[in-house]
Amino acid sequence: QVQLVESGGGLVQAGGSLRLSCAASSRTFRSYITGWFRQAPGKDREFVACINWSGTNARYADSVKGRFTISADSAKNTVYLQIDSVKLEDTAVYSCAAGMIGGPLGKYDYWGQGTQVTVSS
Repeated sequence: QVQLVESGGGLVQAGGSLRLSCAASSRTFRSYITGWFRQAPGKDREFVACINWSGTNARYADSVKGRFTISADSAKNTVYLQIDSVKLEDTAVYSCAAGMIGGPLGKYDYWGQGTQVTVSS
């Protein structure tokens, strides 16, 4: 069974940094675009970033450009999301997803369970 497993969430102070990981269970995922989404309490899920496995094409939501960096390590079947200068409004459940069409309106067929990121002041 194909799986995506997120890790790296937790409690972080505003201004700090953390790195989220999305580990894919199969090399099959190298043919997919992998994206990160987040859902804050009481809000709709929103697109954060996506990348292809070669790492040559990354896209970001305008709200996170300059602070978030997505990267892919094909040898480890893992996609990372580096979050710097964390803000209170970054508090959310972060989920990774994979599909053939990326971007905010892409088609993602596989989803992880999510990892909670909580930012404290």
